[in-house]
Amino acid sequence: MTGNSRYTIALHVLTWMALVARRGRDLVTSEQIAGSVNTNPVFLRRVLGPLREAGLVNSQRGSGAGWRLARPAAEITLAQVYHAMADQPLFPMHHGEPNPNCPVGHGIRPALAPLYRAAEDALTRQLAGTTIKDLLADTLRQHAAS
Repeated sequence: MTGNSRYTIALHVLTWMALVARRGRDLVTSEQIAGSVNTNPVFLRRVLGPLREAGLVNSQRGSGAGWRLARPAAEITLAQVYHAMADQPLFPMHHGEPNPNCPVGHGIRPALAPLYRAAEDALTRQLAGTTIKDLLADTLRQHAAS
């Protein structure tokens, strides 16, 4: 099973945008952001879209086009980013309906649902305690330590 890195990339993007804003420049292009992430700007725009829909970034079209944080980095939690990027549950159920005549097939979903919900709630609570500003500070500490 492979993981989806869109959440991590979204955190990278927002943290980089916070650094740029802290340095006095808040409007950046997807090409500039892609340079930090080391990815294709087209892919990056697919990450920025859900962030814009969630009200975490704004885009400006036309002359001087670019992206900026929609609010201060101290007001964007990692939980908000998680919810913006989650296109499916953390632990999705079967794609098809299990065999209802099988004791496991009949009971697996109702048995797993509360466990999955509790795990996702715990994750969300953990992520809600950290902001993009916090992540930037931790990132810069890591950079300085190396």
